[in-house]
Amino acid sequence: MTTKHLHLFEKILSVCEEEIEILLRGHCAVPWSDFLLNPRRLRGSDFLMRWSQGVWSEQRLVQAVNENGEYFALPYGPSGVAPTDVREFELYFERLESAGLGKIKRPDLLIFRKDDETLIQSLIAKIGGLSELPFTSEDNDDMRSVLAQAVVAVECENSLWIAQKMPGYGSVLTPQRWLDGKPGLKKSMVLPTVIVKEEDRAPLHEWQHKANKPIHIWHVFYDMAFGLSLDRLDALVSEGFIKPTEQVFQAPGGPTTKKTIYKVYYQYAYPLATATEEPKLIADQIIDKNGHILPYVRFEGGRLEMDQDGLEMLRGLE
Repeated sequence: MTTKHLHLFEKILSVCEEEIEILLRGHCAVPWSDFLLNPRRLRGSDFLMRWSQGVWSEQRLVQAVNENGEYFALPYGPSGVAPTDVREFELYFERLESAGLGKIKRPDLLIFRKDDETLIQSLIAKIGGLSELPFTSEDNDDMRSVLAQAVVAVECENSLWIAQKMPGYGSVLTPQRWLDGKPGLKKSMVLPTVIVKEEDRAPLHEWQHKANKPIHIWHVFYDMAFGLSLDRLDALVSEGFIKPTEQVFQAPGGPTTKKTIYKVYYQYAYPLATATEEPKLIADQIIDKNGHILPYVRFEGGRLEMDQDGLEMLRGLE
């Protein structure tokens, strides 16, 4: 099954099967895993956990950028400004598809100079507020003015790992036969990587070209975050330093799709931010219209602080 057959709601919440296995290992099966929450089915707490973690990681990045005093970040892509209630989240993406904007790929965040904050906020107010950004064409005059002031656009990724405790963290890249002699590690090595889906590359490049703004991928782990420019990714792939891998993703309603992704060693990325406060894991639940309860764990709080490498990268883009 290809992703074009999936509703946007299911595409957004799709989870790599490797992540599902990690999340559910050692837990007994949920006996009412087929309960009806909305027209599409959420089959387990893993999807809700991944969804809530994505929201949390974007919020931590925004907080880290905003607290440094030189820059500020605003959510821009539809996921970043979508409601946090599951049912409202679904209706939001239904509205996005109805407006014909569901297939447009926009970066998750825009980063601006702190000195431009008053101007940017006034422009966004004229558009109708942050929640209306995904429904506003980039041909809109005010939207073009917003984009013109951006320093960089950011695509956000996250992983449920403590980066510094992963077995391959701190490893030195050495020549590998499977990489035709280029530096790397064994395929089975588990280490922090910056992940990008192949299906996202062309849309992101299209946006980058049209907006004339660089896109970077920021990948958040439990304890730290790394960054990589889209152009840097392309160079690593084209020169054979990073090979594509295929993974199976599962949507909340059950359909699976195979997607090509790129896992870029953190050694090729720049240190972006470090956790100075750990988040709390909070027990939460959702209740469907029939009274069924689905418990899950979400992240709350915590704090990231921008590293000097991340700040120097931003300064170099001005």
